[in-house]
Amino acid sequence: MGNVNRAPERGRTDPSVDRYRRGERRTSAEPLAAAWEPDGTAQHRRPRKRGGVKKLVANYGWRIYAIPVLLVLTALVVLDTVQPKSPAAGGASTNNAAETPVSTPEAPPSEVQGQKPKLDIPTAELPPGPAFSENGVGTWRAIAGSGARVGEGNARTFRKYAIAIEDGVQPADYNNDDAAFARTVDGILADPRSWIGTKQVALQRVEANQNPDFVISLTSTKTTHTICGKEIPFETSCYDKPTKRVVINVARWVRGAMVYGSDIPGYRTYVINHEVGHALGNGHAACAENDAPAPVMMQQTFGVANNFVSQLNAGQDVVPADGKICKVNPFPAG
Repeated sequence: MGNVNRAPERGRTDPSVDRYRRGERRTSAEPLAAAWEPDGTAQHRRPRKRGGVKKLVANYGWRIYAIPVLLVLTALVVLDTVQPKSPAAGGASTNNAAETPVSTPEAPPSEVQGQKPKLDIPTAELPPGPAFSENGVGTWRAIAGSGARVGEGNARTFRKYAIAIEDGVQPADYNNDDAAFARTVDGILADPRSWIGTKQVALQRVEANQNPDFVISLTSTKTTHTICGKEIPFETSCYDKPTKRVVINVARWVRGAMVYGSDIPGYRTYVINHEVGHALGNGHAACAENDAPAPVMMQQTFGVANNFVSQLNAGQDVVPADGKICKVNPFPAG
């Protein structure tokens, strides 16, 4: 036998080689020929050209899919810009740029203040008498002077006060004597039947620049109305907590109150004690028993009958309309 490792003779072709060439006929028992031709004898095929979308995808990858989305969004923005807006509720139309906007009227308040009831309280009217200063300028001049501490109150209930008169109040309203007005106030508060008589309050008059706890101020009617308000349609006095001012209405200082009649000094004692009582933190009180002395914190300026005072405050105070009537009383400890 010959050598199986012998190379084929020159010029002859090995049939086994032909069988594996592309396009040559092979038998059914022959293996499939691979398409790869390692000998390089076959010509290299040029890659088939790709066009259209496939070429764009090949060149730009996933970014090509963003272009349609951007085009749609751009179209929507342009459409929204040029499309006329519908007017907002209650507003003016914007279809015509030269059109003057139509303003809508403001809504009325949710609650309309009712008319004040017509009050028939004869004891609340200002008594007839001398003229008084109606117009002041809203500034006060302090009355110089100080005094000793009076009363047995402790440090917690000790209060300092000063005295002043509004600029514009005429001297005739306080007997042409500033010092006399101040002495009247001092005398009222130093009376043992006054607040110091309760054994719970101590008072001392100081100069206005010594940080008083409140200032007792004789005040014109106009300024009194500005500070105290006009909810009660009668002349009154008040304590203004924000400014720490006890406002004494000059109309009442000159003429007093109906229930006090001609006892002007008695009414002045009452009004000082009543308004200082507010500065000390006391509220209003009602007549507790028929024909008894009225509490100094009852609104005696308007009367000593609970029915009258209750009507005056429209049921918003502590005074019941129970028919009780007291006697006038200017002192808290009388």
